[in-house]
Amino acid sequence: MSFPETALLGALAGFTIFLGLPAGRIAVIGNRARVALAMFAVGVLSFLFVDIFEHAFGIVEGPVEALGEGTGGVAEPLGYVALVAAGFVAGTAGLATLERWLRPQAPSMPPIAGGAVDTLTAEDARRLEAASDPRGRALRAGLTIAAAIGLHNFAEGLAIGVSASTGEIALATVLIIGFALHNATEGFGIIGPLGDVRPSWAWLCLAGLIGGGPVFLGTLVGYNVSSVPLELAFYGLAGGAILYVIGEVWTGMRRYGHRVLGLWMLSAGFLIGLLTDLVVVYGGG
Repeated sequence: MSFPETALLGALAGFTIFLGLPAGRIAVIGNRARVALAMFAVGVLSFLFVDIFEHAFGIVEGPVEALGEGTGGVAEPLGYVALVAAGFVAGTAGLATLERWLRPQAPSMPPIAGGAVDTLTAEDARRLEAASDPRGRALRAGLTIAAAIGLHNFAEGLAIGVSASTGEIALATVLIIGFALHNATEGFGIIGPLGDVRPSWAWLCLAGLIGGGPVFLGTLVGYNVSSVPLELAFYGLAGGAILYVIGEVWTGMRRYGHRVLGLWMLSAGFLIGLLTDLVVVYGGG
């Protein structure tokens, strides 16, 4: 498969994320619908988390098994584990720290009856921000999810590019089809936490580029560069970022109730992710 053909097919695989995004323009009324869509997104993201570390552990297990059999050294498996761990920490604690830095400083409470000035706690400031700018917070959460999915999709693009460059055309084709089907569900993961916030078409395009564009970029990199450490680092970063996003969405939805409905939709999202991934497994990816 030539480089232009691979690049075009990689772009098509990433473009399918736009199929689910227009649903964000549909007015969502009621807390039940809000919880259902958000928890479906959590289900999709949960499957992505499992899928990411399945691939990462598959790479790490080889050197570990060689070490156990006495045919390999300790440096390679330790280095691989360190890469995954560093990426994971950057995706969880790193994102949380970055969000804290970017969040406006806690405002001061006015003096009460001439008393000393009191200061809001971090949790109070967060609630105040959410109450004063719910639309902005929801849109930022959606873009954060898009970025986490984009990191995952970059690793998918690497797999497509490497398969095509090594002449495994059948595998590359099945990977492209499987990832295209899989990415179509990821659009719901981005718009799920928006609730009743209706994003603009420009925001949807930006979110789609952030989430789906890395498939194309990963395809270009994978076709020209084969780097196991790079792939592992992105797996760790993507897994950590997705876990962080799952926690944020779950926390945000708890206040709306409908726990049983949410768990049913979470299960549905996970199963949809699993079924779409079976196409890749069928092709040996």
